[in-house]
Amino acid sequence: MSVQAQRQATIAQLIQPGKGILAADESHPTIAKRFQAIGVESTEATRRAYRSIIFSTPDLGAHISGVILFEETLGQHSLDDEPMPKLLERQGIVPGIKVDKGKGPLANAPGDEITYGLDGLAERLAHYQSLGARFAKWRDVYHVSDTLPSPQAIAANAEMLARYAAICQERGVVPIVEPEVLIDGGHNIERAGEVSEAVLRAVFEALYRHRVELETMLLKPSMVTPGKDAGRASPPEVAEATLRVFRRAVPAAVPGIVFLSGGQTPEEATENLDALNRQGDQPWALSFSYGRALQEPAQHAWAGHPDNTAAAQQALYKRAKLNGLARAGRYSPELEQVD
Repeated sequence: MSVQAQRQATIAQLIQPGKGILAADESHPTIAKRFQAIGVESTEATRRAYRSIIFSTPDLGAHISGVILFEETLGQHSLDDEPMPKLLERQGIVPGIKVDKGKGPLANAPGDEITYGLDGLAERLAHYQSLGARFAKWRDVYHVSDTLPSPQAIAANAEMLARYAAICQERGVVPIVEPEVLIDGGHNIERAGEVSEAVLRAVFEALYRHRVELETMLLKPSMVTPGKDAGRASPPEVAEATLRVFRRAVPAAVPGIVFLSGGQTPEEATENLDALNRQGDQPWALSFSYGRALQEPAQHAWAGHPDNTAAAQQALYKRAKLNGLARAGRYSPELEQVD
C-alpha cells in the first residue's frame, strides 16, 4: 500500500459518521493536575491503570474512531497485559500519537509562544509507527489580546505546523494540525473571530507552501468563543461565528474538522458541537477531538479506585455517545439526565 493510500484509509476511519477522537495525550504535568483534582497521585502505574480502564470501555468504538496517545502510553500494556494500541484496534479504534515536545516563549515576541519538536521527528515517527500509531497531532497555541498574537507568532507557528504535517505525510501518517486560539482573557467573540481567521489563513498558506495534501490531513481548531472572562456566548452564536470564519479560511478539500474543547465544560462542548451541526451541510465533516470534555466525568467517577471501573467506563461512554449525537445535530440537553 502506498503512503497516500495509507493516509486515505486512516482518514476514512477517523471521520466516520457519529464518531470522534478521544484526546488522551496529556503530558505528565497536565495529567498530574487532573489526578490531583480527584485525589490520585500521578505515577506510571496510576496513569497506566486509568488509561487501561477507559480504553477498555465496552463498545467505545461505536462513538470513538481514534485516540491520541502520549508517548508513554503508546509503549504501555493494559492491565490485562495487552499493548495499548492493540487494545484500541480491537475496539475498531485507530491509535494516534502526540509528537510535539511542548511550548515556550517565542524570541523577540513578548507574550507569544512557539512549539518545539521538529528535530528528529521523522525518526520518532518511524518508531511510533512500529508500535501501531497511524496518525499524529501537533499543537501550537495563540494568546489573544488587543495586540496578540503578533504577526511574527502567527507566521512562525504556521511554519512549524506545516513542516510537521509534511514530515508526517511523507511517512504515510495522517497529521492532525492543531492551531489553538486560547480562551484565556476577556476578549469578545468578534476579536476571537479576527484572530482565528488570521491564524487559519496563515496555516493554510504554509501548508500549501510545504505541499501538504489537504485531503489526507485533519484540522483541530478552537471554536470561535469569547474569552472566558468575557462571559459565555450561546451555542447558536458560537456556531454562527465559527462557521463564518471557517467558510472564509478553511479549504473545502480538508475532509474533517475535529474541534478541541479548549476550556469548555463537557456539556458546553457538546452543545456547541451540536449547534454547529444544526447549521446544515458544510464542506467538511464537523467532529470532535476532546480531552477533558470527554474524560473529566470518567476521572471523577474512577477516583483511583479499581471498584469504580464500571462507573468510569459508563461516564466516558455517555459523553462519547452524546458527542456522537452532536455530530449529527441530534443532541438535546435533556439527554444529560438519561443514564
